[in-house]
Amino acid sequence: MYLTQPLHRALQQSPDKVALSFGERKTTFRTLADRVARLAGALRGLGMRPGDVVSILALNSDRYFEYIVGVPWGGGVLNPCNIRWSAAEIGYSLDDSGSRILLVDDAFLPVVEKLAAEGERPPIVVHCGDGPTPAGLLGYEQLIAEAAPVPDAGRRGDDLLGLFYTGGTTGTPKGVMIGHRSIYASGLALLADGLGSPGSVYLHAAPMFHIADFGMSCVQWICGNTQSFVGAFSPQGVAAAIERDRATHVLLVPTMIQMLVDHPEVLAKHDLSSLACIVYGASPISEKLLDRAMAAFPGVDFIQAYGMTELSPLATVCPARYHTAEGRKLGKLRSAGRAGYCTEVRIVDAQGREVPRGTVGEVAVRGPNVMLGYWNKPELTARTVRDGWMHTGDGAYMDDDGFIYIVDRLKDMIITGGENVYSAEVENVLAQHPAVGSCAVIGVPSAEWGESVHAIVVPKPDAATTAEDMIAFCRERIAHYKCPRSVEFVDRLPLSGAGKILKTSLREPYWQGRERQVS
Repeated sequence: MYLTQPLHRALQQSPDKVALSFGERKTTFRTLADRVARLAGALRGLGMRPGDVVSILALNSDRYFEYIVGVPWGGGVLNPCNIRWSAAEIGYSLDDSGSRILLVDDAFLPVVEKLAAEGERPPIVVHCGDGPTPAGLLGYEQLIAEAAPVPDAGRRGDDLLGLFYTGGTTGTPKGVMIGHRSIYASGLALLADGLGSPGSVYLHAAPMFHIADFGMSCVQWICGNTQSFVGAFSPQGVAAAIERDRATHVLLVPTMIQMLVDHPEVLAKHDLSSLACIVYGASPISEKLLDRAMAAFPGVDFIQAYGMTELSPLATVCPARYHTAEGRKLGKLRSAGRAGYCTEVRIVDAQGREVPRGTVGEVAVRGPNVMLGYWNKPELTARTVRDGWMHTGDGAYMDDDGFIYIVDRLKDMIITGGENVYSAEVENVLAQHPAVGSCAVIGVPSAEWGESVHAIVVPKPDAATTAEDMIAFCRERIAHYKCPRSVEFVDRLPLSGAGKILKTSLREPYWQGRERQVS
């Protein structure tokens, strides 16, 4: 199993089929194979050796996809940077991964300037945007034009495909090591569960740095399907791309679905009749929103996928048949589905023993899709993956049919707009504010984002500050989606006998009366 295999197959069977569609730019599989081989050659010319990490910081595009295939073709390792991170966070991922080559598009040129000014070892920067290449940077198209194509390095199996950085419980991002076999096994399992089929057209509407989009893209890639792109999500942009490229499949987080359904022009002005399947995930969806979406897109299959970066990303799937009127009568719609075809899923107690059906415990997953580990963090890897089982930190119960129902998060994490936020990351930043004596960060329900980040702060004696000041302080240091949307000032925080902050008590007023502690 290796990521470049589908390109060899498509080149043999359908070389003149459109592989990539970005606006007016179309790329056949024949042309893609040549460009990928030349990109790999160019990266080797810049010093990339087998196992070296090459990063990208860019919006969705056809060139982003060429990077995804071209780096492993040349023997390298991917590091798709989170476009919503601050320059400091991106710099950390580059330094931690040892990445010395960075591809960047027009939208993130200002970040490159900060990295060059603040980084100890600024990377070699390749400009992959459509605008003029700035002085001091290398031009993507010129590199490809001048490079000689190289053979596929043939990295496969448990060879490292990519590092996907995610937040950390200690406040430091961690690189999740995903192997070729991991992502391919996940893709095959999702394909078997109906998330793609030969002849589909997949629209990259979710950001391509995210493992969820990567996983869905792999489903289509295995089939040799056309991939379409919008630079960034907008209701009108997505609708226009579906109409232009006759897209059949798209992955959306619930907030995107809500914006799409609520936009007055999406359904009125665009022909979306090609759309066959909307896959949703990353955070729970309300049944009310799902009803509205299904009414807006009659005849479109809705499928829920649950997983995480460490699972490449598959854990469970709730197929389309459980979203029909007949399927709803079975009561499975509130579930996160059941184990995908390549995964084993069980609910366990603190000792890793499976608990009886209907009992809340931790979701644990085993299969070929489980990560290789955390980059340079063997102790954390050992704590998280035990006897081959990935312990997710999500609290759930399983019914007699094997469907799991997420009820809480055992780890201190918030999911807002489909993005993971670890409380420790935000608390570490807040604690640096001169007016903060102590603080705690929790997730509270949000109609718009599912959950929003809420900070509870004990000010230092005689310190004068405001909620706006706290939020602005955070925005200068971490990604905006991680920053508190609301701040509460208190005299003291509730503590356990061991001096640990009782976040259960802090969360209780906000989640009271709800059947689950996630939204």
